[in-house]
Amino acid sequence: MTEQTPETELYDSLDGQVALVTGANRGIGRQIAENLSELGATVFAATRSVTHDVPDGWEHLLVDVTQEGEISDATDEIFQTAGRLDIVVNNAGVGEFDGDLVSESVKTIDRTLATNLRGPMLVCKHTVPLLLQNEGGRVVNLSSGMGALGEGQSGGSPAYRVSKTGVNGLTAYLHGEYADQGLLANSVCPGWVRTDMGGDDATRSVEEGADTPTWLCRFRPESPAGRFWRDRDVIEW
Repeated sequence: MTEQTPETELYDSLDGQVALVTGANRGIGRQIAENLSELGATVFAATRSVTHDVPDGWEHLLVDVTQEGEISDATDEIFQTAGRLDIVVNNAGVGEFDGDLVSESVKTIDRTLATNLRGPMLVCKHTVPLLLQNEGGRVVNLSSGMGALGEGQSGGSPAYRVSKTGVNGLTAYLHGEYADQGLLANSVCPGWVRTDMGGDDATRSVEEGADTPTWLCRFRPESPAGRFWRDRDVIEW
């Protein structure tokens, strides 16, 4: 059963606002960054390699989300360059989708949890102080229905599933801890999207996958938060 979707108030323009998007060089992350840039935001595009291409109008940051030092340095650079941060999109992620827990390698488990769960936690650890400087700072965590506790968990991909369940837990924690200070934290399932991870048989375009995450980035202060979304509707955790 889907929770009734609450009313939202949106920014029509993000002029003067600053956004950090991890994994912004391709796929959903790049599309979200493009959308936010078109809305007027200053975009800091975090990628794992300096060789990754991003548009000239974006600020390019070297950030492997498994490396706390790189996250800390990037946060410092955002503050020194822009003096504020309004939006964090935790998009960077990895996934391997074969086999069950018994057959999953420890290397895959460690890499997946380090990137998909520990990474967003570290990004929030360093960026939340900046987000709290202005009312209505937003964290948008890219999750997945594959991690939803209300949906069937069979079909393999144990590390990926558990990492996304953890991301939803992070969202709930951020809401519980910081909502009274004005932070808006939400999780979003973009659906099965035609990216390098999703594959060519996926049912959604990158533009469709980026729509709801971008919409969440437009939430005004006191908008709904601490929820899990798909297609602009609230879904069960």
